[in-house]
Amino acid sequence: MRRVGGEYEIVPDGIVFWGKGPLCGMEIETDTHPGFMTDWQQPFVVVLTQAKGVSIIHETVFEDRFGYVDDLNAMGANIKIFSKCLGESPCRFNGMGFRHSAVIYGPTKLTGVPLAVRDLRSGITHLIAALTADNQSVIDGIEEIDRGYENIDERLRILGADIKRV
Repeated sequence: MRRVGGEYEIVPDGIVFWGKGPLCGMEIETDTHPGFMTDWQQPFVVVLTQAKGVSIIHETVFEDRFGYVDDLNAMGANIKIFSKCLGESPCRFNGMGFRHSAVIYGPTKLTGVPLAVRDLRSGITHLIAALTADNQSVIDGIEEIDRGYENIDERLRILGADIKRV
């Protein structure tokens, strides 16, 4: 978080994040613990759409984790997906045709669009992108988000989000 230009503090009830200046692009390679967890990849891509410069994410754990990118691009993001390894070293997906590397160009202004949740990870990514975007987004399939994030709409409203279930 600090490398991208953010800051955080661990508090008794969780972690508080905030920006301390302009966000800057970076390179990330997912890995198993203690590396950058693959589950953090999707929400972090939304952050990188708001960072200045070029960012690269090389997904080395799962072969199919960029399905949500078309939706972010429809919102105005500029993300390209590649089947070659764009990380420090080739991974187990090298040469297999799996689209497992992303290049994110930023910052880009996101605009609300209708979104359909594919799975839990893409769902929370859609929600974060919708909160980042100008205008309204309608997210269909929120039961997937509810599976992993109980009362997320109520908790986000407490933080000041303009969000409601319809």
